[in-house]
Amino acid sequence: MKNIILSSIAFVFLFTACNQKNKEVENLNSEIVAPAVETPSIDVNDIKPEIEIKKAASSSFSINGVVNEYLSLKNALVNDDSKAAALAAEKLVVTLSDLNSSSLDSKGKNNFDGIAAEMIKDLKHISGNAGKMDHQREYFALLSKEVTDLVKNFGTDRKLYKDYCPMYDGGKSGYWISETKEIKNPYYGSEMLSCGGIVETLK
Repeated sequence: MKNIILSSIAFVFLFTACNQKNKEVENLNSEIVAPAVETPSIDVNDIKPEIEIKKAASSSFSINGVVNEYLSLKNALVNDDSKAAALAAEKLVVTLSDLNSSSLDSKGKNNFDGIAAEMIKDLKHISGNAGKMDHQREYFALLSKEVTDLVKNFGTDRKLYKDYCPMYDGGKSGYWISETKEIKNPYYGSEMLSCGGIVETLK
């Protein structure tokens, strides 16, 4: 009988302790309140200036100086002036090297850098071979293709004409860019000055 009474007392004690523990946990849980999280509001006007800056940076890139130097080189070959062509090629290398393409997006920058690298290779052949007009004209043909790609990809502020001479290089590479409608052939100069025609207008 004594054992039964002791067991009953122990059971009541354990039940009371567990019940008290549960109440403590409940009270603790009720005291824990998740902090309110404020969701920052995004105003479209906040990001607009960044977009405008990027547009302004891209619009600051211009190949007009490159085109102008190319035309000087072309006109030197039209005039059969090998030394002037060499000097114009040197200036164009400097202009290309100084042109900052960092305002372009990655695709545009890679495109420009690739074309510019090929142009510089060809220009060094022209600048380093004063007195060798045939050699200069051979690399001018390659240069003209690259300048055409440059104009078509990045545009210019002037109207240009893509001309073609079917007599040069068997009709394979006799293209050049001109600032006038009048045909003045840089591949033959005074020998066949007006040989060729306009095949495309570039704007």
